[in-house]
Amino acid sequence: MMSLTREQGKTIGFVPTMGSLHQGHLSLIEAAKRECDMVVVSIFVNPTQFSEGEDFAAYPRDFEKDKLALERAEVDYLFYPEASEVYPVSDMVGFKLPNDLTDMTCGKFRHGHFEGVAQVCAKFFNIIKPHKVYFGQKDYQQTLVIKRLIEDLNFGIELRICPTVREQSGLAMSSRNKYLKDLDSAVVLSKALFAVRDAYKTGERDEVKLIDVGMKVLANEPRFLVQYFEIHDGVAALAGYIGKTRLIDNVILES
Repeated sequence: MMSLTREQGKTIGFVPTMGSLHQGHLSLIEAAKRECDMVVVSIFVNPTQFSEGEDFAAYPRDFEKDKLALERAEVDYLFYPEASEVYPVSDMVGFKLPNDLTDMTCGKFRHGHFEGVAQVCAKFFNIIKPHKVYFGQKDYQQTLVIKRLIEDLNFGIELRICPTVREQSGLAMSSRNKYLKDLDSAVVLSKALFAVRDAYKTGERDEVKLIDVGMKVLANEPRFLVQYFEIHDGVAALAGYIGKTRLIDNVILES
């Protein structure tokens, strides 16, 4: 069907997800529908991007609810493979990403994670053969990996990065927010990042001072344990834990 669509001159938009869909995912689908003739959404909790001790088994899954949301969004195709179909043998060809993509932000703490992301995306790109693929800005480092993957392996796909969708409070939407009993404590991430962005807009350019601005905001929420707070290429990125729940967020400073 995908090859037939390409032969007919129609554009295919692809939105890869791990399910537990929220408005952030739906915004990617809406963008794909505006720009493409046909939209494919995948739901696959990819085991190769979870390290030992991470939440693969507990990751939120609600296929029936997700399927209904996709039907309401009038998605053309849902790709919902089993792990045995994606990885039919145990020893798969993998990826070794360059250090400049892994020795920063999440990559320093989630060893092997982005190699798993690159692996599954490469497989899905080859299966679906999209013209455009849609990711959210919230997963900043992931967008860098996918950009390099597309360029280095000559996939000929246009990467579309869409703005982070937030709750009214400012908290970035995430499937892992379902783990949280108290969402109010998590809002400190966006408050800290917005404070850094405001300081940047008023003329502060020293990265140490900018991060210090954010850290002062984070100090107001003792339940949040900072994992990293970094600035790369005009993007302030933050990750940390509330209890066992790991949350990430970022803002573009020049926007």
